[in-house]
Amino acid sequence: MDFNVKRFAADAGTFLSRAVQFTEEKFGQAEKTELDAHLENLLGRAECTKHWTERIMKQTEVLLQPNPNVRIEEFFYEKLEKKVPTRVNNHELLGQSMIDSGNEFGPGTAYGNALIKCGETEKQIGGAEREFIQSSAINFLTPFRNFLEGDFKTILKERKLLANKRLDLDAAKTRLKKARMADARAVAEQDLRMTQSEFDRQAEITRLLLEGISSTHAHHLRCLNDFVEAQTTYYAQCYQYMVDLQKQLGSFPSSFASNNNQSSVSGGASVSVPTLPLSSSLPAGHSSSAFNELRSCSGSRKARVLYDYDAAGSSELSLLADEVIMVSSVPGMDPDWLMGERGNQKGKVPITYLELLN
Repeated sequence: MDFNVKRFAADAGTFLSRAVQFTEEKFGQAEKTELDAHLENLLGRAECTKHWTERIMKQTEVLLQPNPNVRIEEFFYEKLEKKVPTRVNNHELLGQSMIDSGNEFGPGTAYGNALIKCGETEKQIGGAEREFIQSSAINFLTPFRNFLEGDFKTILKERKLLANKRLDLDAAKTRLKKARMADARAVAEQDLRMTQSEFDRQAEITRLLLEGISSTHAHHLRCLNDFVEAQTTYYAQCYQYMVDLQKQLGSFPSSFASNNNQSSVSGGASVSVPTLPLSSSLPAGHSSSAFNELRSCSGSRKARVLYDYDAAGSSELSLLADEVIMVSSVPGMDPDWLMGERGNQKGKVPITYLELLN
């Protein structure tokens, strides 16, 4: 009991001494021992690392999960050490809606079949997104979080101890200056030597921890490489899925254009707008300059058909992929169309489905 009382009294005395020293420093009434420049630079570097690690983590979390409500929910699951429930992401929801609608319209129809193909691809992209998020969380976010909740908290603890040891040292210096009697000076000098030794030892501990920030940067660099690799894999998968989908849709008949690309006009007449074909790049004969040249002359040229096209009305000509037809420009015709001829058949054809031949 006496020991506890004495310990409490000693702790209270130390706290009071630090408080007095801190207050006098703030009012300019006491000297303050400055840390060496190297240690100050290390402290600044640690704070900078902590600041930007937090910023990068926050923005990465927003990237991986844009919904703030879901992020809060996942945070509580993590704190409760419970498994986060698996959620269907937006790509998967869209994919399922497309598949359901495709089945409703009929898998045997061009539109229904295309919807099902698109839906399956969207679900594949959703799966790739899920893998990307999991990989990024494990290999990128977790190491960053471990630094903030582990290493940096240790640095803060030791830095606080260093600040307290510095206050003890300066308080001891102040007591030595105020000591007048020989006995009091001897006690004050012994106290100063002890506090100086404790301060130096704590400064060394703090310095070693702060120098470990270089290892932290090296580790975070490896994590950044893992994150970039995960992104590269994710985007490459998505690109390949979409390229495969384009190839599948490019071979589909375009009969559904008559359902989607007609608009009613007065008198019951209708006009159709050509559907742009899905192609990642345009062939040389598809350039606008080639078609402008054809329109400027009164002649005709051969053209290769790029995609199947079903005529939306009697004024149009149906096309088959890879066939060669003759095309010409008619004054007053919509610039997106040409007059096509195949034997004794004649009708309007959309230029987006054609490649002019030399």
